[in-house]
Amino acid sequence: MPALTLFEQLNPARFEAPAILKKLASSSRKLAELKGIAVSIPNQSILINTLGLQEAKDSSEIENIVTTHDELFKDDVLPDAFANPAAKEVLRYRQALRVGFERVRGSGLLTCNHIVEIQGELERNNAGFRKLPGTALKDGGGQTIYTPPQDPAEIVALMRSLERFINESDRFDADPLIKMALIHHQFESIHPFYDGNGRTGRIMNVLYLVKEGLLDIPVLYLSQHIVRHKADYYRLLQAVREEDAWEDWVLYLLEAVELTAGQTITTVQAIKTALFDYKQRIRAGYKFYSQDLINNLFMHPYTKIEFVQRDLQVSRITATKYLDALTDGGFVQKQKIGRGNYFVNVALNAVLQGQPQVAP
Repeated sequence: MPALTLFEQLNPARFEAPAILKKLASSSRKLAELKGIAVSIPNQSILINTLGLQEAKDSSEIENIVTTHDELFKDDVLPDAFANPAAKEVLRYRQALRVGFERVRGSGLLTCNHIVEIQGELERNNAGFRKLPGTALKDGGGQTIYTPPQDPAEIVALMRSLERFINESDRFDADPLIKMALIHHQFESIHPFYDGNGRTGRIMNVLYLVKEGLLDIPVLYLSQHIVRHKADYYRLLQAVREEDAWEDWVLYLLEAVELTAGQTITTVQAIKTALFDYKQRIRAGYKFYSQDLINNLFMHPYTKIEFVQRDLQVSRITATKYLDALTDGGFVQKQKIGRGNYFVNVALNAVLQGQPQVAP
């Protein structure tokens, strides 16, 4: 039976099994470590921008929207010259994540209206919750394995119930990481939108952790883990519906949190190392050094003259001179698309592609 009334049917004590408590303790420690390390980056927007783009790429890949870092970064700086539909769709994911973060940060809540707005940013429409029947989830062979609720009134009622579960902590006495796993499964089972359910659900994961204070900014993204263990993800989603196998599902997501937090800690530390290396070497070797320049270089893995003009409030000639000097110094690589140029942050790009470099 589909778990569409989990609030009435589940007992929080069910998740006090030794295996779950052990995994909860280790994943919570790793998440707390990530929260502390993320704060050590002076400009938090750097992590939101760069790691958000990584998450956008990985989450979209689960939905078979595949692009590369290079395509994404090019489209980010020169959208008119580089018309890649997949890259543009991935960049919409990052925008949806930003919108959701602003709403949660501003209200302290994650509501149905916020969720609808996030999905609207993803899909560039305002269709809202499904109003027509026909949505079904199929396996690789085209066989229907699960049919979510079809009645529009039921979808709204279930989403309102989920909204209360998300925002009223006394409704279910369990650790937020366990609740995150339950919320994610419930949302994917309701499948409230015509499209974008998977990506919206994965954005909700990290926004819920921010809402609960487990993170200050959205930097824990589970999509890469799901990409690597995609078959298990879908198998365990279905096992809950068919076999009531909640414990296995919760353990899967707790493991995802622990491993992803560890990997993200490594990435944040590498970004921090690269940032401070650039800061020291540029400050020592170039009179035009400024913190705004460093922020620009690390906010944009690929930057361009217009970004430097805007962020440093300098003329085009001056911005060009700065970037050409940094190109000569090996900090950035100058690339050309059509009539436009962009500049690749060598160290940051290496970190994001999993190939951190040693400074010369």
